[in-house]
Amino acid sequence: MYPTSYCCCRTPSAAHNVNIKPHHFVDILAALGGGRSRYEPHPYGHALHTVAHRILADREVCLRIELGADDICAPCRHNVGGTCDDVIDTSFRPEAPASKNTWNLRLDRRWCEALGLKQGDELTAGQLCGLIAGRIDRVPGIYRELPPDRTLLKQRQIEEGARLFPADRTASK
Repeated sequence: MYPTSYCCCRTPSAAHNVNIKPHHFVDILAALGGGRSRYEPHPYGHALHTVAHRILADREVCLRIELGADDICAPCRHNVGGTCDDVIDTSFRPEAPASKNTWNLRLDRRWCEALGLKQGDELTAGQLCGLIAGRIDRVPGIYRELPPDRTLLKQRQIEEGARLFPADRTASK
């Protein structure tokens, strides 16, 4: 684990950090592992496109673990006072709560427990990727409300994304 006191990403200004929910980082890895390389602005207005670009461009970017609204959520039209008012499709995951806020918090707490992290911990994107890759076996328990075939696909995509992510992206520049 990379406790906050060890983190090599201490900066004089928090503006240099990315506040991120653990599941959002995992979703970026899974998308990368599933073949996604570009992000476009979303109709909800969230900042996934800018945050994903920043993380994928610099594995040394400092991340701050956030269990509330993170930098992706901040501009979203569903972010109402720091709480997501959106709902999720429960048709294929009937044991999941309909509230996206409750579902996201459940996932983020499970990821934090699996990775030994807590609110406010700081580490680089590369370090977080390494932690996730080392705990890939925890995916079925973290996403236990999903059907087994979807969980297996997610696990494979996260694993592939983690494999691709640490590549030196500056070599071609």
